[in-house]
Amino acid sequence: MYYGFDMGGTKIELGVFDAELNQIWRKRVPTPRDDYRELLNTLASLTFEADEFTGTQGKVGIGIPGLPNADTGELFTSNVPAAMGKPLPRDLSQLIGRPVRVDNDANCFALSEAWDEEFRAYPIVLGIILGTGVGGGLVINGKTLTGRNYIAGEFGHFRLPVDALDRMGADTPRVACGCGQQGCIEKYISGRGFEWLYQHRTGENLGAKEIIERYRAGDDKALAHVDCFADVLAMCLGNLFTVVDPHLVVLGGGLSNFTELYPLLNERVPRALLRVAKAPRIEPARYGDAGGVRGAAFLNLTD
Repeated sequence: MYYGFDMGGTKIELGVFDAELNQIWRKRVPTPRDDYRELLNTLASLTFEADEFTGTQGKVGIGIPGLPNADTGELFTSNVPAAMGKPLPRDLSQLIGRPVRVDNDANCFALSEAWDEEFRAYPIVLGIILGTGVGGGLVINGKTLTGRNYIAGEFGHFRLPVDALDRMGADTPRVACGCGQQGCIEKYISGRGFEWLYQHRTGENLGAKEIIERYRAGDDKALAHVDCFADVLAMCLGNLFTVVDPHLVVLGGGLSNFTELYPLLNERVPRALLRVAKAPRIEPARYGDAGGVRGAAFLNLTD
């Protein structure tokens, strides 16, 4: 059995999956945000409850909104203060008597999609989240690529390509990013970036939903904006695909629901690649909110 915890700032969800990767049990409880011992006990209690349900000791994986330190095992989790700087994998492992694997939630998203019955045929799966920011993960032969510092997949902090800057206009500001740099692509191609670029081009401050509604109604400003955005997104993805060369790309986050974006990307991404390259298949995510527990559980699939 495979147990996957999605540990968020407000709730912890546990999903239990059988050998055929079907979810057979789930439970959600509030996250103890400020008491580390209570947090550990909550995770342990859920694990033992799942053991009782399954009649066995399942393998445990946890997805976190942050990063584990590869050297110490301590977590960087600003949304879960109780776990910040704590060696949670080691401490929980001692409590429940088995290994505990931890990865960031974006990697778990990518892993969940890569183990879809159809998608698992693809050797390299790239998951990209176009939400408030841009995150993602890379799965190779069914296993996440974490890198030296667990930052593999932080694609949002690539810098804006020169051709994308030319497309938006040379006067486009190099927007400051929370990482301390300027011009990170997540400031332009995320959901918020989609809104920012519309405001920059038109002077109107609208949400993504209204912009898309106007686009579907044939509004000239919205049509021109989406045309520009699709070009910029394709250029940014082209740089990324040249480095990673994935077989399949799965999009999550709010903008992944903008269905008209997919044919635009399929048309434009090849222009941003080397001429000998074949563009990857680009699909919307299939598991939505369930991806967190699925991906966390599947951290143990390749033992």
